[in-house]
Amino acid sequence: MASATSDESKTGDGATHGDQRAYIGSFTSAGGWGVSVATVEPDSGALTVKYSTDIVENPSYLALSREQGVLYAVSETPDGYGAAFSLGDPDRPAPLGLPAAVGGDDPTHLSLTEGHVLTAHYSSGTISVLPYLLDPEGHGTWCGLARPTDVRQHEGSGPDPERQRGPHAHAVLPDPSGRWVLAVDLGTDTVHSYELDAERGTLRPHHAAHLTPGAGPRSLAFHPGGEWAYVTNELDSTVTACRWDAATGELTPGATVSVLPPREGDDLPRNYPSELVVAPDGRFVWVANRGHDSIAVLALNTTGDQLELRTTVDCGGHWPRHLALSATGERLYVANERSGGVAWFTLDAETGVPTWSGSVDAPAASCVVLA
Repeated sequence: MASATSDESKTGDGATHGDQRAYIGSFTSAGGWGVSVATVEPDSGALTVKYSTDIVENPSYLALSREQGVLYAVSETPDGYGAAFSLGDPDRPAPLGLPAAVGGDDPTHLSLTEGHVLTAHYSSGTISVLPYLLDPEGHGTWCGLARPTDVRQHEGSGPDPERQRGPHAHAVLPDPSGRWVLAVDLGTDTVHSYELDAERGTLRPHHAAHLTPGAGPRSLAFHPGGEWAYVTNELDSTVTACRWDAATGELTPGATVSVLPPREGDDLPRNYPSELVVAPDGRFVWVANRGHDSIAVLALNTTGDQLELRTTVDCGGHWPRHLALSATGERLYVANERSGGVAWFTLDAETGVPTWSGSVDAPAASCVVLA
């Protein structure tokens, strides 16, 4: 793992603990700063990077527990680790214990549920459950992550000879009820659902939803109503609306739409959709298009089962890997990995169309989380 460092040239004064912050993950192997902290200007949403630490190698994806005051990160490396940072000082994330091996290769995603961290590992096609660690002296404070209590191996392949020779778990997250865990596998065109035993920290395989062969499902987000989920498909540049039944733990794929405008010739680069986010009021979905370097704006109908591509707008950089919405749904933040920055946009309340407002340098940025 990388040694702990901080770049004092990116440390500023004036922020208070009550101010909003953004935490930015990046690929240190590509020149990224590791985990960076930026202040958020209340009126404009502008980011100013104040501090960064590269103590964890390739912290490519982050998740925040506001209740704990802890920031979690995956270390996207062949060995695969998860790490925890205390936000006792929100401007200086401090490591909590040592990074914990996740039991899989190249973790790409993590999420939080019922006292555990869930991680998805692309190269090994596995997902894991890692418990939170409490202070052994009984002070009731968090002190890091334990080793996995469960590791689940996906099986199978898909028709794409380059990307689907085997399973590639790319995302894992709890459903809104907290009873189920969904794991999105790009290599097998499958979304698996598991029943979570929070007491034991284990997952019981329950159901497999099969998407279009060769679609390459990558990420998933729920409608605020909880009855629909939307899956980005990296290999065919689409999004699929899926009905979610929390009573039975079954996901049923429905309508699929393109996230690209109609092609005008064959000179467009190949596109790889990455993250998607859903508006808090359930009216819009935004999808990041890597290659096309755009943000797709999709409108939802009132029931949430149908999507319509309204437009695409420039992402403000190159290779948009991750999206984040402000709590009010008024702004959209985009981590543009290959151009090395985070851009922010103002969202039109009526049309959902983003308007570029600014950007900040963040080399090899891969994730942004707002606190």
